[in-house]
Amino acid sequence: MIRADLPELTAFIAIAEHQSFSGAARVLGVSPSALSHSMRNLEARLEMRLFNRTTRSVALTEAGEQLLQGVRPLLNDLTNVVNEVTSARNTPSGSIRISASESSIRTLIHNVVPKFLEDYPQVHIELIADSRLVDIVGEGFDAGIRIFDDVPKDMIAVRFGHDIHFGAVASPAYLSRHPAPQLPHDLKAHRCIRFKFASGALFRWEFEYMGQNTSIDVDGPMTMDNINMMIEAALNGIGIAWAPLTQVEDHLTEGRLVHLLPEWSPTYPGVCLYYPANRHPPMALRLFAEAVRAWAQSRQPN
Repeated sequence: MIRADLPELTAFIAIAEHQSFSGAARVLGVSPSALSHSMRNLEARLEMRLFNRTTRSVALTEAGEQLLQGVRPLLNDLTNVVNEVTSARNTPSGSIRISASESSIRTLIHNVVPKFLEDYPQVHIELIADSRLVDIVGEGFDAGIRIFDDVPKDMIAVRFGHDIHFGAVASPAYLSRHPAPQLPHDLKAHRCIRFKFASGALFRWEFEYMGQNTSIDVDGPMTMDNINMMIEAALNGIGIAWAPLTQVEDHLTEGRLVHLLPEWSPTYPGVCLYYPANRHPPMALRLFAEAVRAWAQSRQPN
């Protein structure tokens, strides 16, 4: 039977994540030559190449990528179990790695994170802002945050966000040069600011009115991957942006932006924290999920 020792697998994951033998060696506290020797031994026993090495870069082979996807969640589970056993004797500790949108991270930082870290000072939270709908297990995250409808069915979801209302917005300066659209399809003739996901997919604008739904593939002079920057572009008269209305509320109130086609603005279920239902969640994640749930419940009307 082919064996792979725990230190070898830990080293393999570190090299894959840093894409560098020297970078992984610094983190692990060993020499690059010792790390290289360990990986050559592992590749020899597995009879497959795990890394493509050049003088400037290190990249996983297809076999290496497959091994990483299988091994990383298992080692994360093992680390979580050890941390939980230790936490049972002492103060809860450990790390939580979460993939979320920038706006969701801002919500948690304002409302949940400060008290949570005060209550559990030995817990470390890593929040990674990303517009992609990532595979949280495959990419080494403990949890993610998405709109409720986009959460995979095999996940536990803790909903904490209000329903999200989206709308098309433009500055008065833009509307002085272009007549306001009266129907969603009028946007085809307008200069719209498009949103592109990290995957390369372009977001289609969806409208809803009295049971009617329509989806528009708009066009325009700019494409961006950050909603805040799209709002900035709209404020500067570049075109029409599609944004959560809560993020432009002040601009609408003070007249810097105008809400177009308000009766067509769709509503989506709020965001939620989610994590795998079929894996043992670490204590730190369970405590954080409870903190998120408690804050969400405190906002509910009595």
